[in-house]
Amino acid sequence: MRVVIVAMVAIMSSIALADDVDQAHRRAVSGRDSYWNCLARQYQQQDNRNMSGSDFTSLIASACPSERQNFRVSLLDYLLLQFPDVDSGAHMSTANNAIASAQKDVVTAFIKHKAASK
Repeated sequence: MRVVIVAMVAIMSSIALADDVDQAHRRAVSGRDSYWNCLARQYQQQDNRNMSGSDFTSLIASACPSERQNFRVSLLDYLLLQFPDVDSGAHMSTANNAIASAQKDVVTAFIKHKAASK
């Protein structure tokens, strides 16, 4: 009887953890989308048309602070749940790299668009 109870508890906690991971994943994707949408709004502003590439890079680096932080935190939460045995510093590096990659993509698009319009 005890074995059955222990097995049921293990199954229930496994299901609860899977639900937590799934919810954390949805929050991370939502955070990513919010950050990307905010960066896209920055990209489309009329004031940016006359900026140099380095000025736009500086603008993007400081743009969307709340969306960036929300993305970082939600991605960290997901990674910590999905990969609990990995060092949290590695997860922080992954989150920061995801943010840097998003910024780089927007800046690259800006520079290519600017070069094409010349």
